[in-house]
Amino acid sequence: MSFVPGQPLTAVVQRIQIQKLRQGENLILGFSIGGGIDQDPGQNPFSDDKTDKGIYVTRITPGGPADAAGLRMGDKLMQVNGWDMTMVTHDQARKRLTKKNEDVVRLLVTRKSLEEAVKQSMGSFPRQ
Repeated sequence: MSFVPGQPLTAVVQRIQIQKLRQGENLILGFSIGGGIDQDPGQNPFSDDKTDKGIYVTRITPGGPADAAGLRMGDKLMQVNGWDMTMVTHDQARKRLTKKNEDVVRLLVTRKSLEEAVKQSMGSFPRQ
């Protein structure tokens, strides 16, 4: 998925809700992120567009809260609890995800398989 800065972005998204796991004082999500507007997009292995500075899921803890909720490695975070994640730094994204007073994280994510499924289904219908 590529976009032009300043232009509307169209994306196929999936809602995912993660119940954080409480371990003492810590709330565990069970995934790691990479990317952000302050990072080198050329290092992103999940996007074909090497100018994409989005926030991506880089690791999922097997059996953890994110895994149980259906989050996948390579998912691109579009929103976290209603906050836009398309133009944030890595640290801003991390802080949005790890707020101590939030036991639940509601995500909007996009992934290549979602986009491909929509493209295939659109190709099977005649255009009007």
